[in-house]
Amino acid sequence: MATTKTTASAKTASRRAPGGTGAKQTRRQNAEKGFVASKTLDENLQAVLVDLLELQIQGKQAHWNVVGRNFRDTHRQLDEIIEAAREFSDTVAERMRALHGIPDGRSDTVAETTTLPEYPQGEIDTSETVDLITQRLDATVATMRGVHDDVDEEDPTSADILHAIIEKLEQFAWMVSAENRTPAPRAK
Repeated sequence: MATTKTTASAKTASRRAPGGTGAKQTRRQNAEKGFVASKTLDENLQAVLVDLLELQIQGKQAHWNVVGRNFRDTHRQLDEIIEAAREFSDTVAERMRALHGIPDGRSDTVAETTTLPEYPQGEIDTSETVDLITQRLDATVATMRGVHDDVDEEDPTSADILHAIIEKLEQFAWMVSAENRTPAPRAK
């Protein structure tokens, strides 16, 4: 009976995640039974994840540096958005794991793959902060809407998660942007 000798480097190489760095696959990965996401579904959920993580980071940047009229209300509203983005990113990442994907929330991955524009540095007036955050909420929703049909076709459960997130982010966008709106003229 022949025995096979496995070296430590061979074991390590077989446990590395795609890309060669970061998360390592374990020997038990994908050992569970159940639905396994396709590469496309995994990539679509990853795109949503990085935008949610970036929304959280940029929201915090805005939160720390907003100044001007209605500071306190804007500051508090940003906290609500940040907390929701954090929860949503966790939900998406955990859904990816449930489907045997490997979420990648490393800072370099987020920076390289997000669709959100870079947030300006320094103090930002409340009215400009409102516009900047509204743009980022809209961009995050656009990513989700862009992948939605493909996600729904393969996994309606993941699409339901996107529905709930889209609904809340669109509500935030409406509420935040209302700060800079003026009422439409009244009909006489």
